[in-house]
Amino acid sequence: MPGSFKAMSASSIVVVGSLNADLTLQVERHPHPGETLLAHTMSQSPGGKGANQAVAARLQGAEVAFVGAVGDDDYAAVALRMLHESGVDCAAVTTISDTSTGLAVITLDAAAENSIIVVPGANANITPAQVTAASDTITDAAVVIVQGEIPAAAIARTYQVMCESPHSTPRLVVNLAPVIDVDWEVLLAADPLVANEHEAGLLLRQLGNDTNFDDASPAAIAAALVDCGVKSVVITLGAAGAVVSHPAAGLDATHVASPKVKAVDTTGAGDAFVGALAAQLATSDDLLAAVRHAVRVAAFAVTGHGAQTSYPRQGDELPQ
Repeated sequence: MPGSFKAMSASSIVVVGSLNADLTLQVERHPHPGETLLAHTMSQSPGGKGANQAVAARLQGAEVAFVGAVGDDDYAAVALRMLHESGVDCAAVTTISDTSTGLAVITLDAAAENSIIVVPGANANITPAQVTAASDTITDAAVVIVQGEIPAAAIARTYQVMCESPHSTPRLVVNLAPVIDVDWEVLLAADPLVANEHEAGLLLRQLGNDTNFDDASPAAIAAALVDCGVKSVVITLGAAGAVVSHPAAGLDATHVASPKVKAVDTTGAGDAFVGALAAQLATSDDLLAAVRHAVRVAAFAVTGHGAQTSYPRQGDELPQ
């Protein structure tokens, strides 16, 4: 159903990120080391943090383009399915010969908690040259999103291309999950830097703050990241919502509660949050309002199975 969603004015989002096929195994509980368990079901669905975020943003009405790579195998069609169906521009997605498409094996237990093993595949081969080839698309965007499932060199080049924009520089949303070593300037340019509590602690160390934040509150962690020079910070807290710090907007570790829902599958909920956040930021500078919307989208997502397949469309009733 390409083109079936109403776009947000002339604004656009570019996601430079990962594409995976997700293999989800439903089990009663997670296995112990050395233990063999039987799964109830196995399903295939599109995934990858980058693709998840792109689809989430598109389903919220934003115009979205994607920069990434797949392999020349059967999993490529699985990984690309929802991007095509939702109307994401995939002109900058490259097929790499003799390489597998990224693959995530997800074990989902009866309590809706998951564990995930990712094989990067083609995602590990996204190069600065590929990013450069998409320069016009990137510099024309209102918001650019990067994550940690692609090489740091591609992330760095994305930021350099943004800075070369002949127009106003796009807003950079960094969701460094997983946490990888990237140039400090990328983290400091993030507006916002989105991370969970564990990731945020690792990012503090990467920015040179070696204080032990293991028992610190999300507010303290957010404040420390801002003290390091990050423009704005959003720390996601799962079912508890998120904390937002944005000194320029007068936000000092403001807590945003999440609606209470019965979780069925938490896979990709954080990506639903980031995509919905970016969709709001594409047309408004109000970070707090964007986070309030994003927690509702993420809450909706955990009530359905899968990642992209569970995301709400524009007009769907979101939990309050």
